[in-house]
Amino acid sequence: MYKAYSWVTSCLMAFTVFTSLVILSPPRYAGAAEKLVVFHAGSLAIPFKEMKERFVSHHPDVEIFLEAAGSRTCARKITDLKRPCDVMASADYTVIESLLIPDYADWNISFATNEMAIMYRPESKFSKEITPDNWYRILLRDGVEYGHSDPNSDPCGYRTMLVWQLAERYYGVQSLYQQLIDHCPPKNIRPKETDLIAILEAGQIDYLFIYRSVCEQHQMPFVALPKHINLQSVRFEAFYKEAKIKISGKKPGTSIEKAGKPMVYGITIPKNAPNRDMAVQFVAFVVGPEGQEIMRHNGQPPIVPPQATGKIDHLPPQLLKRTQTE
Repeated sequence: MYKAYSWVTSCLMAFTVFTSLVILSPPRYAGAAEKLVVFHAGSLAIPFKEMKERFVSHHPDVEIFLEAAGSRTCARKITDLKRPCDVMASADYTVIESLLIPDYADWNISFATNEMAIMYRPESKFSKEITPDNWYRILLRDGVEYGHSDPNSDPCGYRTMLVWQLAERYYGVQSLYQQLIDHCPPKNIRPKETDLIAILEAGQIDYLFIYRSVCEQHQMPFVALPKHINLQSVRFEAFYKEAKIKISGKKPGTSIEKAGKPMVYGITIPKNAPNRDMAVQFVAFVVGPEGQEIMRHNGQPPIVPPQATGKIDHLPPQLLKRTQTE
């Protein structure tokens, strides 16, 4: 009797353990989706979401994880936090040049452009009066709140500083740059430019320095800045260079200088990308005809053909044939 009872008990215990494992263990499927991790600038959030959907329609076996942050923050995740990713796309191609190449990446592809603008709400203070000629006077009025992203985290932040410097020269207003800095409190500065859209919409600030493409993508009114200061036109490249700002360097306590230049987005694949083959296909899609059209209709004109720099001999053949090299 005891032996029979022990045998039955053992069988019940084994069955309980087995069923627990079946219930608690995640199901495994043959041909599970490949994982692709993409770090990208905040201003690429909308076009890259569309890129993801279109790419997955061609590659249904791929699961893409998009992670937006300021471009310099994206680079720091790779260099300082040692976080693995397959693709890194920056709102400023020089972030890849200065922080990732040569230790963490070999090459860089310039693939799109943009320009600076000032976003606002219809209810923003003096929104009916603001123009490309008087915006700085409006912003410096009592009670007007405006914001920008952190220059040490995000290219849009240091580009804002460069625009302010250029505005001082262009409009001929002495100390305008410092006045704009003094009138913008630290509470109105956030890690990336898209973080500020919510506080603009909530009425906590009246104006926001941001990319024109983001204004258009969010269907928000904006001030289009003159080409002399909006960092968009190659024609004014020499004038842009007159503006300079120091930001944090590769190592703590160091700094690098950023000079004004026309805006160019860059994309690369880190050396230790876990899924390099699929990363190559994704980058080829971004810089190819479909990706270029997505960038174009999102207000970020593509560079055609894309420009490759760095160790060109390390550029995968699939990307080499889509780009123009130095």
